[in-house]
Amino acid sequence: MSAPCKIKEFHVDSSRLASGIWCHTQDRQIGEGDISASYSGDKIGLEGCVRSPFSWQNCLWVCTGMVSHGDFRAAEAYRLIPERFFAGTPLSYHENAMLGDEARLRPEGFYHGMRVRHGKRACVLAGPSAIFLPSAEAVAPCQGDLFDAV
Repeated sequence: MSAPCKIKEFHVDSSRLASGIWCHTQDRQIGEGDISASYSGDKIGLEGCVRSPFSWQNCLWVCTGMVSHGDFRAAEAYRLIPERFFAGTPLSYHENAMLGDEARLRPEGFYHGMRVRHGKRACVLAGPSAIFLPSAEAVAPCQGDLFDAV
């Protein structure tokens, strides 16, 4: 078994992780952040495609899971790359799930190497996954910020 990859943590503006609220009059989610809106775990398994990815550090990413920790939300995400740039052999969700523990314990993460569609483009999710957390500035205001308006 390979050594586990160190999961990278990125700190982003908390609004990017916001879940938003459902607006019945507009029949859509209001105030949802781009990272939360990219959640595609359900679509990957059922349809083999992803929702609109979000951009971070000149790469496209897709959220595969959200978790709440007290007052803040965090997201797990994988890079989305064109299939032609993936060095390994891409697998469908079904093929990957059939690997059982081999896929779940893969150092790069469960979704690594998974073939998906983004629109009409053939893409692959590339690991290791990263965790997106709210930045410290967004979680607790700085004392100095209180005097900026004076």
